[in-house]
Amino acid sequence: MRLSGKTAIVTGAGSGFGAGIARRFAAEGARVMLADINLAAAETVAAECGGRAQAVDVSLDASVAAMAQAAMAAWGKIDILVNNAGITHLPQPMEAVAEAEFDRILAVNAKSVYLTARHIVPAMKAARAGCILNVASTAGVSPRPRLSWYNASKGWMITATKAMAVELAPFGVRVNAINPVAGETPLLKSFMGEDTPQIRAKFLATIPLGRFSTPEDMANAALYLCSDEASMVTGVAMEVDGGRCI
Repeated sequence: MRLSGKTAIVTGAGSGFGAGIARRFAAEGARVMLADINLAAAETVAAECGGRAQAVDVSLDASVAAMAQAAMAAWGKIDILVNNAGITHLPQPMEAVAEAEFDRILAVNAKSVYLTARHIVPAMKAARAGCILNVASTAGVSPRPRLSWYNASKGWMITATKAMAVELAPFGVRVNAINPVAGETPLLKSFMGEDTPQIRAKFLATIPLGRFSTPEDMANAALYLCSDEASMVTGVAMEVDGGRCI
């Protein structure tokens, strides 16, 4: 019960890493809002773990504002924010990515962090406490070819994490990131382009521990960074990657 009495918002919580994090937070005693653009998926996971489902498009200011307002109305405080929602483009030459797709990637992966900060950081500052976790990627540290703009969006998120940590430390708010390696989530096929035994073997060959990451792996790291056990940890981008970035 390491999060007993805490409240948490997890974006992109309808599947993948976000669902794993939300389930673990709830199991550890947190009251969790599972926010996702796919409300039905969020409701399914919320029913499993006793959380609250919330529809949100993290790229839209009004939608993020409504999410924050709903959390404050329900709880009166927001202790933990996990910016997990993210998308990618299919592997292709950088110049082949359509402008609309580029704009969507930056809106979901980068602008969302700005929008949640706009609407949630003021409450954390007022409380002089809080924890923000950004789910970045090993792609922001060791980019894979043909995923250039996804790589860049995650590099942005890592830098934003450090900048936020420095600015918010005097207010008692911690900001960290985790850098997952490719995992068994709905995005895996998009990263690979197609899901075949040969391409899986190629990806796995870049991970020294020899397996993909799981939602449980990310949940374990997120739990530590968002718990009071990590009260002296801020500005960290923790690689949860089976050694890929070594």
